[in-house]
Amino acid sequence: MRLHRSIPAILLVSSVILLGGCSTITNLIGGDQAVRDGDSGEVTESGKADAFTIKIGDCFDDQDAETITDVPAVPCADPHDNEVYHDLTLPAGDYPGDSAVTDAAESGCGEAFSAFIGIAYEESTLEYNYITPTRESWEGADDRLISCIAYDPAGKTTGSLAGAAR
Repeated sequence: MRLHRSIPAILLVSSVILLGGCSTITNLIGGDQAVRDGDSGEVTESGKADAFTIKIGDCFDDQDAETITDVPAVPCADPHDNEVYHDLTLPAGDYPGDSAVTDAAESGCGEAFSAFIGIAYEESTLEYNYITPTRESWEGADDRLISCIAYDPAGKTTGSLAGAAR
C-alpha cells in the first residue's frame, strides 16, 4: 500500500511481507498493538495497527520510516496527524497502473471530502491524502482498498474532523 502526500510518498507495506498475508504481518510487527473497543471497534489505546486493517474513523500519526507495515494508531481524542474518513474499493482485475489508481483516489477522496468535513475542499483549511494499493499488494494480497485520510497541515488535531467545517 502506498501513502500519497505532497511530501515524499511512504510505502506502507513491503512486497516481501505481503506474500505472507495479514496474519504474518501481525505476527512480525509484534509489540504494542493498538487496542480496540470490542463493541465499537474504536482505538482506545495507542499502538501499532496493521496497514490493511485501518478503517473509517481511525486516527494515526505520521512516521518517518520509508517502508512500513503498520501505522501508529491513536484514540481520536488524543492529538493525532491523520483520520481515515472514507474507503473505496477498486474493481477486481489486473493492476490498472499507478496513474489509474492515483486518479481513482483523487476523484473518490475529493468527492467524499466535503460530506465528511462539512464544507467544500476548496474552502477548507484541511487537506486530504490517501493510502493506495501498490502492484505488489494488488497481486500478492488482493488489495483493492483506497483509504482517504483528512489532516490539518498546520499540525495535530484532537477529536474527529467529521463536520469540522474548516
